[in-house]
Amino acid sequence: MPLGDLWGLLLETLRTQRLRTFLTMLGIVIGMGSVVLLSSIGEGTRQGVLAQFSQFGSTIVGVQPGKVKTFGVGPGSIGGTTHPLTVEDGLALRRLPGVVGSAPHIVGSGEVETNDRTRFTLVYGTVADDRRVLRWEPRIGSFLPDGDPDQIPAVCVLGSTVANDLFPGSNPLGARVRIGGTRFTVVGVMQSKGQVLGFDMDDLAIVPVKRAMRMFNRVDVNEIHLLAASHEMIPRAMEGATRVLRERHGGEEDFTLTSQADVLEVVDEVLRVMTAGVLAIAGIGVLVGAIGILTILWVGVHERTAEIGLMKALGASDGQVMLVFLAEAGALSLVGGAAGVLLGAGGAWALGAVAGVWVSTPVWIIPLTLGVSLAVGLAAGVVPAVRAARLDPVGALRAE
Repeated sequence: MPLGDLWGLLLETLRTQRLRTFLTMLGIVIGMGSVVLLSSIGEGTRQGVLAQFSQFGSTIVGVQPGKVKTFGVGPGSIGGTTHPLTVEDGLALRRLPGVVGSAPHIVGSGEVETNDRTRFTLVYGTVADDRRVLRWEPRIGSFLPDGDPDQIPAVCVLGSTVANDLFPGSNPLGARVRIGGTRFTVVGVMQSKGQVLGFDMDDLAIVPVKRAMRMFNRVDVNEIHLLAASHEMIPRAMEGATRVLRERHGGEEDFTLTSQADVLEVVDEVLRVMTAGVLAIAGIGVLVGAIGILTILWVGVHERTAEIGLMKALGASDGQVMLVFLAEAGALSLVGGAAGVLLGAGGAWALGAVAGVWVSTPVWIIPLTLGVSLAVGLAAGVVPAVRAARLDPVGALRAE
């Protein structure tokens, strides 16, 4: 039996057995669609989170009060600190080799009031260097002035959300506002930074750090951000910061240094593991699809016993009969995989466009999905194909 006739028989079978063809492909379509959809969500989330972190740069070193310690085999914990971090610590670190910026800051919340409007928002106390460290860029006006933190005048910079709410349709520069009971002059409005991990970076008021400390009755700062000159200078900056802070804190290492690059690497790795776990769960759908192909082709061999006998009587070899069933399994799985790719990519696009979910369909997932679909289909079709090939032609025709 010519090979062309066998392929024609395959196409005719797929065309005439439409319901069976659809049911056979359904499991593969759902499984592969789930893989593409979930991988798109996972990759989009990873890229979105990294992009939000990266907008502040990747050469930042954070200094937090308290030393991370481990006790035996238990989890790490933050021990108590003998010396709190101070503004003066931040100024001392500014002079380190490899450090191009240092910003001690304090965070609290309070009311920002004008004559007729009030908004409860985040109050962020910092220094002029923070503009370079965290890439704060005013949309209008200027950032906090440089100089001795104790001598900085009572000025503030508003986030775009706060400015639009308190001064709708007007320019707030030069306006007087009351923050936590203290009067400040608005000298700038920040460019929008958007959401970072659910936190609105535009809903804040930035004030001089010493004035924020007096506002919140604090003598210490929450954290110090250092900006290294380059990735290569991060280790040198961290070594210098450790040495200087030990000297200032009586020889004790009662602080913790964390590199932004290390944080980004950990976040990236965690999100990759989460994506891999989700894809493993989606793989269950692929397994279900493979079982569906195996089951329906197995039943198909029984239903087409006489057809198989006729093929063999016309001269088809065992290998050609196997090829027919393997080709059918491969075609069903490949078409199902392609439909799954379209379904998953379309679902991801809809989630991004309608629900605003972070999605990004990686290019590599398409050939991988199609390849896995084909491999799964062929693997599932082997047993039915072998069974069909081993049928005795006389007995198969007699079954008619």
